[in-house]
Amino acid sequence: MPTLILTPRFTEDSQALWRAAGRLGWGVERLATWRVPDGLCHVVEPVLYLEALFGPTLAAAFGLKLLEPSVEWLPLLPAEYRQRDISLTTLREARCLTKPMFVKPPNDKSFPARVYKGSELPEGYDDESPALVAEVVAWEKEFRCFVLDRVPRAISVYLRGGELQRANDFRATGEELADAEGFIRRVLADPRVEFPQAVVLDVGVIAGRGWAVVEQNAAWGSGIYGCDPCEVLEVLRHAAVAI
Repeated sequence: MPTLILTPRFTEDSQALWRAAGRLGWGVERLATWRVPDGLCHVVEPVLYLEALFGPTLAAAFGLKLLEPSVEWLPLLPAEYRQRDISLTTLREARCLTKPMFVKPPNDKSFPARVYKGSELPEGYDDESPALVAEVVAWEKEFRCFVLDRVPRAISVYLRGGELQRANDFRATGEELADAEGFIRRVLADPRVEFPQAVVLDVGVIAGRGWAVVEQNAAWGSGIYGCDPCEVLEVLRHAAVAI
């Protein structure tokens, strides 16, 4: 049976996955420190749920490489799925922006993702690091989907009007979830769009424009929100490959 590997950081998501793994009969190991003990490195089927900062190092201790979307994935996504202008640049070039734009790191949380003017971007980061720059739009609602082999496995609303839905228990109507899944399946079925075997796809509705892809995220470090943790675990089983 698989063994779920968790970091020392306790979160609601890691606890939900812990309980789900127990229901499935999996083993569970929570690291006591940010180092993998020698005796744990050779577990038969480690399934990793990690934080971005130490994720790759911890995965390497198990002989695994974490699957991540490419940094240019979102700008190269067909325009009908983006519904907004997005470009990949460097933090140095983004500092030259003269009007407010939404700026974020492509695959990590090195600096906060939000609307900036160029002069407002934080200091202390490598100016040559990649940055995604997007026009500012208003998202009415956003959904998270854990995907395995281009098939949606678990979907949850997570934002409405920019507000996290945790206080509302991530409730969504059946019609909303069906609409989100329909759009997700359309994107997943498009052969022009590349996906890792296991991934998280965030989608939502842009005011005045309709359904669009928010971004793609690595499954091994994404929040689960209201997604079924048992289905999330099945996606996590494929979120890393042998080195």
